[in-house]
Amino acid sequence: MENINLQTLFDTMLAWAPKLVAAILVLIIGFWIVGMINRVIGRNMKKSGLDEDLIPFLQSLISVLLKIMVVISAAGVVGIEITAFAALIAGAGLAIGAAMSGTLSHFAAGVMVLIFKPYRVGDLVDIQGVVGHVEEIQVFNTIINSLDNKKVIMPNGIATSGIMTNLTANGKLRVDLNVAMPYEEDFDKIKGIIRGALDKVSERLPDEPTIEIEKFDENNILLAVRPYATDATYWDVYFNSYKEIKKAFGDAGIEVAYPARRIKNI
Repeated sequence: MENINLQTLFDTMLAWAPKLVAAILVLIIGFWIVGMINRVIGRNMKKSGLDEDLIPFLQSLISVLLKIMVVISAAGVVGIEITAFAALIAGAGLAIGAAMSGTLSHFAAGVMVLIFKPYRVGDLVDIQGVVGHVEEIQVFNTIINSLDNKKVIMPNGIATSGIMTNLTANGKLRVDLNVAMPYEEDFDKIKGIIRGALDKVSERLPDEPTIEIEKFDENNILLAVRPYATDATYWDVYFNSYKEIKKAFGDAGIEVAYPARRIKNI
């Protein structure tokens, strides 16, 4: 009896082996072809001038659909009826849909981002505390390259669930600087020195900078200095402004006060 069962199992494996091998080959070759098709479609989309935000999204969607077709084809090679397989997928789809409600919400959020465009590929954004440039808007995720050179993969549902700040949208950014001025110096004189220093910052936008008294500190008068920059030149303007102001103060003999402690002799 045992020999008969082993023989039956062996015969069954021999009968199914060609189909299983063929199905595996269909999956391997099919997925490879899907990758090739996806790359070709992506190149053609770029040549057609399609919105850059939409290209990665459509590529991801097309890739998922084509891979599903490959899986169905592989199932057909094994011998599974397509109608039965479709019914199985439909039933599984309901169960998976309930289990993946969060993932589907990320998909819906991605569609909303592409329609209403709160941010685009290349924009400098502040989303959920992550500041960086948008690299891709995918089916489920937004890819951000942070300013400290980290690749942040943020689900679209999370990206759109809070306040989104698009730092590129208005075309320019205000650079907030603070400069200390000694109490004994004349404000108009210091303002002129700072204005001349900012003129040497080549990355600064030509908009008139704000130079005003912000508050009176214990040792100095604190000035608000506000030049303008693009999102690409923000840090250049930030650091170079301070360097030029420091140099200008030194050339003019301006000494900024610092906290001092007097010790009385007892």
